[in-house]
Amino acid sequence: MANRLADATSPYLLQHRDNPVDWWPWCEEAFAEARRRDVPVLISVGYAACHWCHVMAHESFEDEAVAARLNENFVAIKVDREERPDVDAVYMTATQAMTGQGGWPMTVFATPGGDPFFCGTYFPKPHFNRLLDSVTTAWRDQRDDVLKQGAAVVEAVGGAQLVGGPTAPISAELLAAAAEGLAKEHDQTYGGFGGAPKFPPHMNLLFLLRHHERTGSAEALELARHAGEQMARGGIYDQLAGGFARYAVDAHWTVPHFEKMLYDNALLLRVYTQLWRLTGDVLARRVADETAAFLLRDLGTPAGGLASSLDADTDGVEGLTYAWTPAQLTEALGEDDGAWAADLFRVTPDGTFEHGTSVLVLARDIDAADPEITARWRDVRARLLAARARRPQPARDDKVVASWNGLAITALAEHGVLTGSPESRSAAVALAEALADRHLVDGRLRRVSRDGRTGEPAGVLDDYGCVAEAFLAVHQITADPRWLRSAGGLLDVVLAHFGTPSGGFYDTADDAEQLLTRPADPTDNATPSGLASACAALVGYAALTGETAYREAADAALATVGPLIGGHPRFAGYSAMVAEAALAGPYEIAVATDDLADPLVTEAYREAPAGTVIVAGAPDLPGVPLLADRPMIDGKPTAYVCRGFVCDRPVTSPQELIARFQR
Repeated sequence: MANRLADATSPYLLQHRDNPVDWWPWCEEAFAEARRRDVPVLISVGYAACHWCHVMAHESFEDEAVAARLNENFVAIKVDREERPDVDAVYMTATQAMTGQGGWPMTVFATPGGDPFFCGTYFPKPHFNRLLDSVTTAWRDQRDDVLKQGAAVVEAVGGAQLVGGPTAPISAELLAAAAEGLAKEHDQTYGGFGGAPKFPPHMNLLFLLRHHERTGSAEALELARHAGEQMARGGIYDQLAGGFARYAVDAHWTVPHFEKMLYDNALLLRVYTQLWRLTGDVLARRVADETAAFLLRDLGTPAGGLASSLDADTDGVEGLTYAWTPAQLTEALGEDDGAWAADLFRVTPDGTFEHGTSVLVLARDIDAADPEITARWRDVRARLLAARARRPQPARDDKVVASWNGLAITALAEHGVLTGSPESRSAAVALAEALADRHLVDGRLRRVSRDGRTGEPAGVLDDYGCVAEAFLAVHQITADPRWLRSAGGLLDVVLAHFGTPSGGFYDTADDAEQLLTRPADPTDNATPSGLASACAALVGYAALTGETAYREAADAALATVGPLIGGHPRFAGYSAMVAEAALAGPYEIAVATDDLADPLVTEAYREAPAGTVIVAGAPDLPGVPLLADRPMIDGKPTAYVCRGFVCDRPVTSPQELIARFQR
């Protein structure tokens, strides 16, 4: 019999709808029920693609005896961290304060008022059963101690979320320190930063690429190029279908944690597109094209929007879809091609993964090989992919998250204009339409939708920032004023409802649901922080409109993370990337033309530094400030190159335009 999760929009919650646990979704009614029954609350937080969430569900939440314990002595609340990042942030802070670490599934025991008094992550069933009994006994016999512990945790959480502190205005010296800090942590053998587990450092790479463009730093470019190449050759990249897994469990990118997240692939699409633009590297271009294709093919939803993730597990087994043995290659390809593929993809008898299987890596420089070898590789890939398609496939979390779709729109818009891909351009516009139609409600954003149904959770700061940035990207590739107006409306909400007294931003609006504390995390982790994404949109909007108040807000907010950028750049990659654009101006380019295919338009996108705002269209196009009072000279397409609202002499030839950006 289905529980209260049966009508949820979250696939993660729906995974638990048939549990014997009497789950509640996050709601005031659940806490009211706990107060009525005078029992503590279990808050279980996870997400659909989480391997250990599945393990704990199978071991404990599907077990009748465990469920009976839970139902008798607790009110159990299930939370999708991707749907409610605000709830996740508050209780993750509590978990880290109590245990020194965090992760998912997150297991929190709280009072009926929501105060956490015991926190942890994954618990094996025997441990979890003992824990349920211990908490039940403590709640009955040591209530005062439990309440004191909860109050202490709430106080600690509130202290951890305090805003305000030292600031550092963005400067060339600060960004140089950030680049130097990353260089010191660079893995000179395998690329990237740090050791195992190793996550794709997409935001740091975007910063380094922009730093290279502004300063000419060869080291910054090489750090980005090296990491990009090593990831693309590793098992973290799907060598058959494209798309990146969440992270590698080793330091050399070989064995991934197999879940594929929309946000990683959106950010990495930007990385490889820009790498190709700056270096002409054919590997970077191929990976960019394949990643764009992966997003649209494997994450596209019938109702519009991109799905959140592909699961790490298939039928409860991690990597079942993706790993190979030499015998399986031979079965799919025959003796000759099987042996050739085993060598190319480093599939060994001992295996690089579990149970003698291997994850495919690219052991040869196939992109620069002779045409006949490249043709053979493509044929082998196609046949292996067809064989893999006959295997069980991982589940998909098909909810549409506003901020993650915003990241994808920006990436697809960049890919479209830089490579000339009409598929990417049209997809960026269509995805923006889907967000505007289903996630904008009375001028405010909703975080999620599914199957065309708008979810209830309110948008948080990164939704506003990433969607505003996406709308600005679509405005630039279409010159449609609708998207500029929509972005401005979102940024007005940010300035009116998310600001802190110190010039930064909270992650939730001042009129959102009140939690234990109001989260305000400025660090870039798996995704850009809300502050960083909001600043990206504010800088871009100011450059496109000339309205300096938005730029002043961005500068003030970036100053609040200046010490983080300079001292801990691995956790401020997106903020540093935005700061690079701000320090460079950013450049503003208007191309007055009746022909959007004119070489002047193409070269503007190819040659201008990343972070530049560019609009091409008819002179004085209504609602497009960048084209106002900028005529075509002698009837020719004309480019106006400005920086900080100060413009150079207009040019009419691609050669003159290119010269504007040469040092």
